Amino acid sequence: MKIIIPRILLIIFLLIIFVSISAYSYVSAVSNNISDSVFRLHVIANSNSKEDQNLKLEIRDNLLKYMNSLLLNTSSKEDAINIAENNIEEFYKIAENTISKYGYNYPINISVEKSNFPTKIYGDVTLPAGTYDALKVKIGSASGKNWWCVMFPPLCFVDISSGIVSEDSKKMLEEELSSEEYDLITPTDNSKDISFKFKIVEFIEGIKINIAKK
Repeated sequence: MKIIIPRILLIIFLLIIFVSISAYSYVSAVSNNISDSVFRLHVIANSNSKEDQNLKLEIRDNLLKYMNSLLLNTSSKEDAINIAENNIEEFYKIAENTISKYGYNYPINISVEKSNFPTKIYGDVTLPAGTYDALKVKIGSASGKNWWCVMFPPLCFVDISSGIVSEDSKKMLEEELSSEEYDLITPTDNSKDISFKFKIVEFIEGIKINIAKK
């Protein structure tokens, strides 16, 4: 028994490592392809005060109203990024006017850049953690809670409050991704397995981010 038990424990340990590595390798490869097909919006509040959080949401709403018309007929992520970059000045005007309207004088910084995102659920669509191209909006000191959504495919233009994704938006997302990638981010009979894989990716991505900050 003294010999058998350690062997069983070793086999279990090796199995856990194998499953973890396999799950991470699979989801990491697929999630990289997903991030290459998605353009996101990232709005960061000045602080976590109620007033600053409300201001963040007002700026978000006003930016989305404008961007919704801009990106309505966008057919690719590259087009969405180009449109965003060409309208940075208008984004500034919208954000600055909203800030002034509510009596604040916070500086604003808006840019298109790569940002790290955790796993995020949009209705019945789940995007894995990773580095995504995003329109990043920093309000004031940008030390408060942030808000994000997907500008392309347009997952944040449907229902901001509930995050429900329309069938049209999901169809566009499905067209942008391979069947394997789309199956990974939408509910299936293996949703628990997918959740486990996403947690592994999120854990590893978190380690990468922490290492990069040092």
